[in-house]
Amino acid sequence: MHPSTKKWLFLKYSSIILIPLMIWFIINLASIYDADYAEVVNFFIKQPSKILFSIFIVISYFFSALTISEIFEDYIHDEKIKNVANKMLNIFAIIIPLLTIIGIFNLS
Repeated sequence: MHPSTKKWLFLKYSSIILIPLMIWFIINLASIYDADYAEVVNFFIKQPSKILFSIFIVISYFFSALTISEIFEDYIHDEKIKNVANKMLNIFAIIIPLLTIIGIFNLS
């Protein structure tokens, strides 16, 4: 299978997975929007919320990294700059979700 076909399939699969996670997140964000700090922390301490939010963050960053990588492919013509930009993007797409998940799991 061609690498661009794999990338396209990963984009489609991750977008399908993101739909129910985004609905779950929007519904729960609306319920904790006006809550105080203790209630928000209590929401993220609960096990299903931790796991679902972690999956949501990982898939969201995976999807955004793939999408931004496609933009780099289309608009950056210098291969060296494109490779550096893609590597930095991948590093941030790993580090930021990882730090977020560690922070959520350390709340309790």
